Amino acid sequence: MGVTIRTEGGVVLSGLDRLVAWGRSRSLWPLTYGIACCAIEMMTAGSPRYDLDRFGIIFRATPRQCDVMIVAGPVTKRMEPVIKLLYEQMAEPRWVLAMGSCAISGGAFAGSYNVLPGADTVVPVDIYVPGCPPRPEALMAGLLELRDGIRRGVPPKGGVARVRSGG
Repeated sequence: MGVTIRTEGGVVLSGLDRLVAWGRSRSLWPLTYGIACCAIEMMTAGSPRYDLDRFGIIFRATPRQCDVMIVAGPVTKRMEPVIKLLYEQMAEPRWVLAMGSCAISGGAFAGSYNVLPGADTVVPVDIYVPGCPPRPEALMAGLLELRDGIRRGVPPKGGVARVRSGG
């Protein structure tokens, strides 16, 4: 099941689906949507210090232009219909990244009467970025892992982003 790439006369020939997957993986547009302290880290990841723009990851303010939803913070019962609505307004194909302990499992608020036990009870989550709150490097690692999965044609379902510490 290998993909053959030929070069003829300076032109690279490959399958169209592979070219489309490459284009999608290099232009992820996350929805600017944050609920709690994880949203501060998400904003920091988009700042000049971390510069997600160099990877083609540009935050958008409308779900109709986005293909990635980053759920950053606890999902409450009151926010559940809003998250569903935003997810349904996003164009296909779409991916979801759960950022932080609250978005993954409810975090410190898990057991509260109004906090749901994770974003995956509302929308299908593709990548989990653990931490409380996760550092911008962890969010960047999650987005790059999603990008690599899209490029390969199989985005990881329920994958966990791992950040290698320098040392």
